[in-house]
This record gives sequence, C-alpha cells and structure tokens, in this order.
Amino acid sequence: MTQEEILAQYGPREAMEYDVVVVGGGPAGLATAIHLKQLAADAGKEVSVVVLEKGSEPGAHILSGAIVDPKALTELIPDWKEKGAPLNVPVTEDIFLFMSETGATRVPNFMLPPNFGNHGNYIASLANLVRWLAQQAEALGVEIFPGFAAAEVLYNEDGSVKGVATGNMGIGKDGEPTENFQLGMELHAKYTVFAEGARGHLGKQIIGRYQLDADRDPQSYSIGIKEVWEIDPSRHQEGLALHSAGWPLDEMTYGGSFMYHMENNQVAIGFVVGLDYSNPYLSPFEEFQRFKTHPNIRWYFEGGAAKRLAYGARALTVGGILSLPKLVFPGGALVGDDAGFLNASRIKGSHAAIKTGMLAAKAAFDALQHGRQHDELTAYPESFERSWLYKELNKARNFKQWFKKGRTVATFMTGIEQFVLRGSIPWTIHREKPDHVYLKPAAECKPIVYPKPDGKLTFDRLSSVFISNTNHAEDQPAHLTLKDASVPVSVNFAKYAGPESRYCPAGVYEFVQEDGKERLQINAQNCVHCKTCDIKDPTQNIVWVTPEGGGGPNYTNM
Repeated sequence: MTQEEILAQYGPREAMEYDVVVVGGGPAGLATAIHLKQLAADAGKEVSVVVLEKGSEPGAHILSGAIVDPKALTELIPDWKEKGAPLNVPVTEDIFLFMSETGATRVPNFMLPPNFGNHGNYIASLANLVRWLAQQAEALGVEIFPGFAAAEVLYNEDGSVKGVATGNMGIGKDGEPTENFQLGMELHAKYTVFAEGARGHLGKQIIGRYQLDADRDPQSYSIGIKEVWEIDPSRHQEGLALHSAGWPLDEMTYGGSFMYHMENNQVAIGFVVGLDYSNPYLSPFEEFQRFKTHPNIRWYFEGGAAKRLAYGARALTVGGILSLPKLVFPGGALVGDDAGFLNASRIKGSHAAIKTGMLAAKAAFDALQHGRQHDELTAYPESFERSWLYKELNKARNFKQWFKKGRTVATFMTGIEQFVLRGSIPWTIHREKPDHVYLKPAAECKPIVYPKPDGKLTFDRLSSVFISNTNHAEDQPAHLTLKDASVPVSVNFAKYAGPESRYCPAGVYEFVQEDGKERLQINAQNCVHCKTCDIKDPTQNIVWVTPEGGGGPNYTNM
C-alpha cells in the first residue's frame, strides 16, 4: 500500500504541537534543545521542545573518532566538568606520520600547521558524550523520543515547513500493514530544526525542495570506519593522538587514519576515505583492514592481549564552508552535519555541531518571543557569519579542494595556507563536481587484490557488523530503495564492476548468480546507516530512507 492509501484507510494521524521540533538527537540537535530551554528559563518563559531520535537511545547511532574541542560545550554548559561530562582524557601527545608500505616518517610537531594541534582537546566517545547531553536536556524539560524516526516532512499550504511525521510501524516486507501495524504520528512546530548528521534523509529533501545549495560548491563526503580495541597495557599511552596519511591509499585518493588512546587500555582506530575516489575496485573497508597490517600500526595490537571490542562506520561531510547550503528556509533550519559544518582540516565537527545548534536556538527563541512562526530564521546565518566558527571554517575553506591535485600538492598548500599565511588566504579554490561522478569505468582501472582476513588483526564485514549490534526488524520493507531495479546490473555491474559490493562497509550489497545472470541482493538487515550508498552510487539510483525507528546499530563507547 502507498502512504496515501494507508492514510485513507487508517488515518488521520495523531498530531502533537510544539514550539520547536528537533529531528536528530546528536550533538547539534541536543545543543539546540538545551539552549532553547536555557534561554526560556533565563527569560522566565515557556518553550516546548521535542527531539526525535531514530536510534534505540541517544548515542546509539553516534560514531566519531573522536577528539573533542570543548570550546562550544563550554559555551553551552560552562560547568560541564562538575556535571560529569565524559571528557576524561586530555590529549597529551600528537603524532603525524606519512606512511609508505614498509615504513613511516614522523612530521616534527613544530612543522605541523596550527589546525593540527590538539592542546586543550579531549579524546572521548562521542556516543557517550551524546548520552550525557541527553540527560542534561531532559533535566531542563526537553522531551526526547528515542526509537522514533522522522520519515516525512510536513508542509503548510504556503509551502513552509509545518513539522514532521514519524514512520509507520508494523509494515511487512510486501508493503502491507501487519497485525502489529501502528500509524505514525505528526509533530507540528512553529519551527523545525533538522540535525540528522551527514547526508540527512530529510535534510537532503529540504535542500532540494528549497534549492538551498544553489550557487554553492557540491558537498563532498568521506566514509569513516572505526574499531575500538583493548590492547596490551605496555603498548597503551593514554592521551596519545596518532594520525597518518599515505599508504595504503594512492597519491590521488583523499584519506588517512587516526588512532586515539582512550581510558582503560582501549584505543579507537579508524580510517577515512574520500568518496570522490575514482577506482571502482577500491574498498574503504578493506583499505582499513590492510592499513592495520603496517609495521608501525600492528605493533600496538600484537602481544596476545589485544581484543577488538566494537566496529562501526559513518559518512562525514568534508566540503567545508564553500559547500554549506543556505541554512534556513520557511519554517526551519539545518544545523550540524545536516548542513555540513565539520572542519575536515582539524578532523573535528562536534564543536561546530554544538555551536550551530546554539545559534539556531537563539534565532528560534527570539522569533518565538516576537510571535513569529514558519518564517525564515535569518538571524541564525547572520550570527554564524559573525561567529568564531565562521572564522575557523573560512581559514580552512580550500583544504579538501587541494586534494584533487594530489596529496603532495595538498600537503604543501595546506602548510602554506595554515602555517605561513595563518589562514589569511587571498585565494579560493572551488569544487565543481559531486563525489559520485568521479568513479571511472572498471575497464579503465586496475583491480585491487586485498589479502584475506586473519581473524586476529583483520576481519571480514559480517563479523564486524555483528559487533556493531546492528538490528532491524526482519519483516519490514527494505530501507535501501532503488529508483530503477535494472540499473545495478545493467549499469553498475556492467560498467563499474558492481562498486556497491565494495564501498558498503557492512555487506549490504551483494551480486549473486541466478539462472546464469547477475542479480543484486540487498541485505538491508546489515545496514549501519552510514549513508555511503546514497552518496557514492554512480547513477544516484540508490536512495536511503528511514527504516522503522530503533533499527540500525547500537553503538557503545564509539
């Protein structure tokens, strides 16, 4: 049944009214909600705020390195230390390596540009920080609905955003309501803030409907793949932040690694690959596994005591300030990585997410106090352009663009811009094409043969997905949809050798033989919600939509 048929038979949906609806319970969404309540309390006013979170709990879908710059958090909650925020490991040492296949060269710290420094920052689990932020929000009276996925944007007759509707529950694989069917509910708001993270499902629709990306550079993305390990205490150095560039990626492929030494003899290790790579045989997951075998890296995991504890993957926005869409539209705003505020040159985004949430909250609160609703919160982008965040992002505006000229040129020019010019850059380098168009036909590329996993240091996708605690209700429509079911075989397999079977880090896409012909099998239950397929599919035929609320990974300490 179509949604229209379901509503005709089971509707109307129950509606709830709020001053502000926030879609997404990550750092940006929770900062929006917290600051709205703070402003209301300071003014002696009441503002009703609800946060919708598609994960089973706040933090369940949150994955980041992460090194946290506490600047914005301190503005939001000045006494975060006293309130027990889980930022317990200050960075004590920065190491940056340029890797060859067999060795590595360390860059002296005095030669690292200022944006690479981490003095005053903390190694942390962003998932745990989000759980703590959710506690602070609820203490202020914010309603949080975990397990409720916002699946549809609602509009007023004048075209402004009215709110959102959550997805129906209990729809079978055949699209028909089951005995467990529950109709979604509508949440109406004077203003709706979208904080879904990179490549947000509804944010993407909003950007398209209002043409918010007109006259902007195309957004650029990377995929970040991460594991958490417990290692031998003798090889653990709490507070160490190690980054690398180079092997196993080639000169023209954007990416690099991180290894952060956390508490309790644990390390977070991850690998980032730009989704503008050209070789369809490249597998970001396999590049990460291969990276761990480098002599300078595998040493940390040898000695018999190492144990892999967690795994996950997530897309991240890396286009920077030149790719930011217009931030507001009638009835709402985009915050955090739903807009693309991550600073790729610093490998950080949580501080930007919190800051933009605060700026949007201030604009929305002031509008509500003047009796406004469903208009554009123009004070939000205006305040952003006056903020320290704008200055920070503007200094790094060319960072990702230089990499299309190769890693050597990018490294040299980043050093010039950040170390010599100190961000006072007289030129701007623009990006012209979105990530998916860079993929070359397989006939023009060399296949990459990856080593088989050993089950000790390197692993396969399915055993990795298992420890991400990913779960989706078995009897539901696949949330990975195809505009044209023939394209995966007739175009992607025929021309690009089936890249979806390699760029997905969770084994969702699999080409199988059936009656002597290839067929794409979609194992939607494996999906970790990274959004890579929605971004990298060369024909943009794959569309990621929200599954039932509560589905997906359940990350802990990620």
